[in-house]
Amino acid sequence: MAPFLNRRDLQFQLFEALDTEALTARPRFAEHSREVYEDILNVAYTVADRYFANHTREGDLNEPHVVGGRVQLPAAVGEAMRAFREAGFFSAHHDEELGGLQLPWVVMQAVQAHFQAANVGSSGYPFLTIGNANLQRIFASPEQQQKYMLPLLEGRWFGTMALSEPQAGSGLADITTTATPLADGTYAISGTKMWISGGEHELSENIVHLVLARIAGGPAGVKGISLFLVPRYRVQADGSVGEGNHVVLAGLNHKMGYRGTTNTLLNFGEGGQTVGEIVGEPGRGLAQMFHMMNEARIGVGMGAVMLGTAGYLASLEYARDRRQGRHASNKDPHAPPVPIIEHADVRRLLLRQKAFVEGGLALGLYASLLVDDLQTGPEAERTDTGLLLDLLTPIVKSWPSRYSQEALSDAIQVMGGAGYTRDFPVEMYYRDNRLNPIHEGTEGIQGNDLLGRKLTQAGGRGLEILLARIQADLNASDDLSGLEDIRAALRTAVTQCTAALGALLPRAAELGPDLLLANANSALEMLGHTVVGWMWLRQATAAARALPGARPSDQPFYQGKLHAARFYATHELPKVRAHADLLASADRTTTDMHTDWF
Repeated sequence: MAPFLNRRDLQFQLFEALDTEALTARPRFAEHSREVYEDILNVAYTVADRYFANHTREGDLNEPHVVGGRVQLPAAVGEAMRAFREAGFFSAHHDEELGGLQLPWVVMQAVQAHFQAANVGSSGYPFLTIGNANLQRIFASPEQQQKYMLPLLEGRWFGTMALSEPQAGSGLADITTTATPLADGTYAISGTKMWISGGEHELSENIVHLVLARIAGGPAGVKGISLFLVPRYRVQADGSVGEGNHVVLAGLNHKMGYRGTTNTLLNFGEGGQTVGEIVGEPGRGLAQMFHMMNEARIGVGMGAVMLGTAGYLASLEYARDRRQGRHASNKDPHAPPVPIIEHADVRRLLLRQKAFVEGGLALGLYASLLVDDLQTGPEAERTDTGLLLDLLTPIVKSWPSRYSQEALSDAIQVMGGAGYTRDFPVEMYYRDNRLNPIHEGTEGIQGNDLLGRKLTQAGGRGLEILLARIQADLNASDDLSGLEDIRAALRTAVTQCTAALGALLPRAAELGPDLLLANANSALEMLGHTVVGWMWLRQATAAARALPGARPSDQPFYQGKLHAARFYATHELPKVRAHADLLASADRTTTDMHTDWF
């Protein structure tokens, strides 16, 4: 396999474009240093390379199956989980008193990026477990944390999120799973959950499901939904695993990609009573679950970026090695063929991949740093930080998912007939990533969230903060030469965005929600492309400042950054206008299409 990660780019993103080292001035991270972060990233690379990348194809070709009622996985998956656990990554971002290293979330996301790039299927198990534990840390009682969270942090138990049902995928208001109060304060959970990743396996001693259910007799809609901790095996008073909790595997879903992560249909309460504990107050389940969902949305975007990155690196290696054809100006049939990277259209395809995946990585890490700012930054700024993070989250989830797919398509195109064979990994990455535009909310859901809620909450303050930050970075780059194209294109895109939203949003009451949201995808595309243009300005600024004093071996890296920013400015940012014009016009084409005309 080709390299799955560009370690030099990850270092650039963390320590030059973002200045993650500055976090060490905050009390929570005072014992840290850049050297500490680099050492941890080195450990992550070693574990990912030795224990995750070694069975990526094996996991794809030998997807989970059931034998004697038990899910069977390749032995290498269990070895990978052991290595992840022994490295301490399940708890690395938690408090020292919980066995953690108090890593910043942005560094933790960079750690997880290694495993997503090396093997997205096997990385799903720790990804879900970490998110489950993070939710418990905020909402579960101290007793519940001792009982359910600590084993997750130790990597002995794994976790899931159990939301969707066969009749209610994204429509969570329509779930029918029921929680009936029991005399001891616990609840009997009954119902069926569908599409539950990591819902059944033999990789851990126990599995803790976070289950959305409706308390018997509760109100309809989202107001009646509560959140419950439901273990696969009941937990004894001393914390040990006891008898089964009647969480029954009804079947496995067989996916086009992400095959290494079990995806399950689970029945709760089959053959006996499934017992769960409520988290927090009744009726707060969906609000609590959104903590894990929003975290997962950033994680899905990062996973998409890493799949796109792995595909880009594979096609780049192939393009350097594969010899075919000659320069258009060379008519000599006796001249030796040139590496295909010499051809202009191949360079275009490679540049497009670089622009998408490195722009997406910058966005994912920027959002992760906002999580750190929200938790440890100046208190007076945390409200604004939260609003900006809310606004960016649907973009971070959706834009990399869509454009990493574009990048992977380009990777296949670069490799020609080899690209869609199983002799190379790119066709697998393409199948894996096709799930990401759907995972954790489809593009339609993210677009509705962005246009219908995030752009208008707090009087539109989130958009104000975003525009102010973009303007500040534009101003900070004014003294640098070589950035003229990206500055000009970004300014134009910002003007187009603000004009479109200024034309549309004041008409919201007149248009009504159906027409207002009819073109929400254009809002997502418009702002997504603009925000990634901002990320490229930030990268280009860092590269331009570093280039004059760079070592000769580093100069091509920085020159590549500047050229990719120029490519994004000239090839991608002009696309903002079409979406801005469509949005501003409140186009009725989709709403006026009769269903019987299809």
